[in-house]
Amino acid sequence: MFRRTGLLVAALAMAAGIAPAAAASPAPVGTSASAPYCGITWGSNGKLYGEPLGGTLLKNVRAGRHGCFDRLVFDVRGEYVRFYHAHYATAVTEEGGRVVPLRGGAKLAITSYTADHDDRTGWVYPYRNRAELVNVSGYRTFRQVAWAETDGNYTRFGLGVRARLPFRMFTLPGRLVIDVAHRW
Repeated sequence: MFRRTGLLVAALAMAAGIAPAAAASPAPVGTSASAPYCGITWGSNGKLYGEPLGGTLLKNVRAGRHGCFDRLVFDVRGEYVRFYHAHYATAVTEEGGRVVPLRGGAKLAITSYTADHDDRTGWVYPYRNRAELVNVSGYRTFRQVAWAETDGNYTRFGLGVRARLPFRMFTLPGRLVIDVAHRW
C-alpha cells in the first residue's frame, strides 16, 4: 500500500513539473558537490614512468597555453621517451648540488631519459639561454623553464610555476608532454 502511494505521489509530482524530494540525491560524504576545475583530477604527487633504458635525443622544448592548463613539450628524435620523472621540489639542483634559480611559488624537477647532445655529432638541442629555455611570459601557470643538467642519457629541467598545482605527464610519438593546471 505505501509503495503504491509513493509511486502515485511521485507520478503526480512529475506530471505537475515538481521533482520529488527522493529524486535529488546528496553528494556522498567526503566529496565536493561541485565538479573539479575543468574536470582535472591529476593531483600534484610525483609522476614516474618506465625504465631508464634506450634514451633518445632532445630536439626542441616549447610551451603552449590552453583554457585549463599550460603545456610544456619536449620534442625528441625517436618514437617515444621511455623514462620520465617529475615531482615538486623545494629546489631544483644540478650535479654538484648547485641550485637552479627558478621564478614562481613552486618548482617542478623534471627528468627525462633524453640527451641534449650526441657524442658523435655534437649538440642536438643547443639552448641559447639555459635559464630561459622557453619564453613563458604571460602564461597563467608557468613562470620559467630552465635547463639543469645532462648526464649521459638523461636531462633534468626545472619548471617554475605559480603554485603547487595539479599536473600530468604523458608521451606521444616524438614528444614528452607536461600539463600543469591553472588552478585546483
